[in-house]
Amino acid sequence: MHLRRLAVTDFRSWERAELDLEPGVTVLVGPNGVGKTNLVEAAGYLATLGSHRVATDAPLIRRGAERAVVRGLVVHHGRELGIEVEITAGRANRARVNRAPVAKPRDVLGILRTVLFAPEDLALVRGDPGERRRFLDDLLVSRYPRFAAVRSDYDRVLKQRSALLKTARGGGDLRTLDVWDGHLARHGAALLAGRLELVAGIAPLAVEAFAEVAPSSDAIALVYRSSLDGELPPDAATLEALLLDALARMRRQEVERGVCLVGPHRDDLELRLGAGPAKGYASHGESWALALALRLASYRLLCADDVEPVLVLDDVFAELDSRRRSALADVARRAEQVLITAAVAEDVPDGLNGVRFAVGGGTVERLSQEATSGRRV
Repeated sequence: MHLRRLAVTDFRSWERAELDLEPGVTVLVGPNGVGKTNLVEAAGYLATLGSHRVATDAPLIRRGAERAVVRGLVVHHGRELGIEVEITAGRANRARVNRAPVAKPRDVLGILRTVLFAPEDLALVRGDPGERRRFLDDLLVSRYPRFAAVRSDYDRVLKQRSALLKTARGGGDLRTLDVWDGHLARHGAALLAGRLELVAGIAPLAVEAFAEVAPSSDAIALVYRSSLDGELPPDAATLEALLLDALARMRRQEVERGVCLVGPHRDDLELRLGAGPAKGYASHGESWALALALRLASYRLLCADDVEPVLVLDDVFAELDSRRRSALADVARRAEQVLITAAVAEDVPDGLNGVRFAVGGGTVERLSQEATSGRRV
């Protein structure tokens, strides 16, 4: 799988930009703040309908513009598909595939798959549980796009049920709470079952990847921590029953506090280093290694599904020591397509030669072979 063309209109800092891309390595080089990350963020948006930098779509629209448009031409197994997503603040986004409108934007999910490693990934180790839940759910949707609907349905039910619980503190009517319990348990069980399967698949890959990039550190482990007690079964039907039981037991506390205390939104992916939690105990280098291991494991998991994703490396080589740079470069060399951003060409390891674009001054320009010959890219 690779992107053959990426184009943006009024996206972030770009009024307009278009890149013709090829398989192999593409490096976007330019000083900080010129819009390199905005371009790879656009590629990631086509794959996930979300940004790795912000939680909402509004900041993606260029200041003063009404909407942003991101377009991509994706090649997979010799077949080309065009994707277009129109982002409009305060209104539903719209999407097209091969210029034909689709019913919902999430219908484009799965056409392009990416794995992105960025400085923000340090939050996977040091941040709150929401960062790790998002990591799991984004990867789950990338593997199985149908989970986008499951995730959306669960978020909708959680919002409605939480609003109902808040009214209870003021004497509100709770007669519909049983109905919302059923909805929450059903959608929550589907999401939870997907996460458990995902963790079972990615955990050994992450352990292996961490051993490669941090061989002198203690081994890591990934443990799914649920709001449900005990060992969890893998099937959704049993999980639904367990969620309903837990909701019944916790109802009094939920009503008193006005919050929903049971469900996947309360869960965490615990990252362990040796005998203890990585958060708060891992060194800076170990935290980077663990974040890198999670992304490498994601990439390898998707490749095992016979869908090699586009690998996006956003300004990360400058953050890594020589061993981690080498491990990441080895993966990048074998990838069908890798997009790299760097402030200076010297940040990119030897051997990652390919097409280079100079980014700056509101333009993105492909450099000729002569302009890059004799220089490390």
